[in-house]
Amino acid sequence: MAWSIAQVARMSKVTSRTLRHYDSIGLLSPAWIGDNGYRYYEKEQVHRLQQILLLRDLGLGLDVVAEMLNGTDQLTILRNHHRWLQEERRRLDRLASTVARTIAELEGGDEVKMEELFDGFDAAKQKEYEAQLVERFGEGVKEHIADSKKRWQGATKADADRFLREWQDVVTRATELFTANTAVDAPEAVELIERHYAWVRLSWTPNRESYAGLADLYLEGEFKPQLDAHAEGTAQWMHDAMTHYAQTRL
Repeated sequence: MAWSIAQVARMSKVTSRTLRHYDSIGLLSPAWIGDNGYRYYEKEQVHRLQQILLLRDLGLGLDVVAEMLNGTDQLTILRNHHRWLQEERRRLDRLASTVARTIAELEGGDEVKMEELFDGFDAAKQKEYEAQLVERFGEGVKEHIADSKKRWQGATKADADRFLREWQDVVTRATELFTANTAVDAPEAVELIERHYAWVRLSWTPNRESYAGLADLYLEGEFKPQLDAHAEGTAQWMHDAMTHYAQTRL
């Protein structure tokens, strides 16, 4: 039994243009081409198309897909993807439950604990971030990470909201002091950094070295855009003020 390119495109929801592209790069050739020039696909090619779409669904590029298909048997690919789908289904079930609990809270139900707010979310990024911290600051940072997680056990959404509001207030005040050309050792600057240090201690307690390391992080990644959102240079000012505080007060 064979299907035309139009039929395969309709069944798979892949455009005929995409199927022709797959043929041109040697990823999926038709079983045969008719006298009318139409491409026809048999069961073997349809199975291969399914495998291509499964791998593409994982975010793999066409070059990687080609390597995998040319080096791995069909059954192995299907088993691996089936295992991934089962894990993803369990994760989505947890995520749906998390959203349901949040809806219930907003409708007047019990308050959701902080750690429960993110149940079902992908933890890969958090693990990657923790690994980067360990790589940059050494094995000792693991103790800080564990301490932070312990301190936030049992925290609620309200706790998280207050935590974020305090950070936003710190950023706003830092912007004001920077734009006013306030020296990093001025009383107002020291007062702000003391407030920031107290905020950090809600999660973990840095010493002189680790607080200065945190100041370095504020010049890169996601922190710098937040600090520089209203005045370019605020992140650098915050870094210098934190470094001065670490050197003189910790």
